Amino acid sequence: MTEAGKTLVILSPGFPKDEADTACIPPQQVFVKNLKQNYPDLNVIVLAFEYPFYSSQYQWNGVTVISFGGRNKGKLVRLRNWVRIWLTLQRLNKQYQIIGLLSFWISDCAFVANAFAKKNNLKHFCWILGQDAKPGNKYFRRIKPDGGSLIALSDFISKEINKNYSVKPARVIPVGIDAKLFSCSSGERDIDILAAGSLIPLKQFSVLINIVGILNVYFPGIKVVICGDGPERESLNEMVKEHRLENNVQFTGELPHQSVLELMQRTKIFAHPSAYEGFGVVCLEALYAGAQVVSFVRPMDCKIKNWHFTNSQDGMLNVIKELLENPASDNNPVTPFLIDDTCKSIMELFD
Repeated sequence: MTEAGKTLVILSPGFPKDEADTACIPPQQVFVKNLKQNYPDLNVIVLAFEYPFYSSQYQWNGVTVISFGGRNKGKLVRLRNWVRIWLTLQRLNKQYQIIGLLSFWISDCAFVANAFAKKNNLKHFCWILGQDAKPGNKYFRRIKPDGGSLIALSDFISKEINKNYSVKPARVIPVGIDAKLFSCSSGERDIDILAAGSLIPLKQFSVLINIVGILNVYFPGIKVVICGDGPERESLNEMVKEHRLENNVQFTGELPHQSVLELMQRTKIFAHPSAYEGFGVVCLEALYAGAQVVSFVRPMDCKIKNWHFTNSQDGMLNVIKELLENPASDNNPVTPFLIDDTCKSIMELFD
């Protein structure tokens, strides 16, 4: 062992290619960045399996990132990458004092990390972050994890895992928000409804457009902004035209994380119509930005101020309509979960 510094190895399907790549898994990169800031003596190394789409080793906010450029290709490429990643882990284990492995999502990252940790008597925890808790995840069968090695992002995810795989994660650790990312706000709330996320069927932005079509009758000139990009962009644009909402709904495309936060600070209501969500950190960010949040999925069992839940399109319509009719007088930040607490909870696992 040539260096004595304690090292945490994080395995993830993807990671930002540089410090300007803020749209790549924002919650996870906020966690890694703050982990390094809060524990400056900790050597943090990220192994990125698929993205960036090239093999490289580079520095990112004081963190070493090794990318393998898998590009989500077929089985042969994946097997080859597993061998390369295994050899890299062997090298790191000889070079550093590894305190453990942390994998994002229960996927091939967790599969490789679990096997390597067992062989080398290292700690390994898998952070289950969303759709990996759904039925049919083959890696649960391959890994056969016990609850002690699993971290659930939310109470909702913990229940999903227990329901689908008869395993109860020992810990629930949400990804908190980084208050330092928010700039001073003018206080003006000129956006009635904001939504953000990938434009894919799961996120159900079509539901939001249907709701806005009805709200426009009650609130002519309603202003709605949708941030994000994806395969449904064209069909959603067509829906906007059908509802004659071209002057009401704006699609921004994919924006830097900081730009989305600034839009939140101008927003009255943040709508999150996703059908399934581990824990929408964008909702926490919107709460800190002073917006009211409306969503279908309740991530935590505890009550969270200014976060409204409903289970239907009509329910979301009614909640948003009532909020627009009775605007919130209190736009102070709501902070149920902070990223510093997240970092502390994760590090306690490896202490």
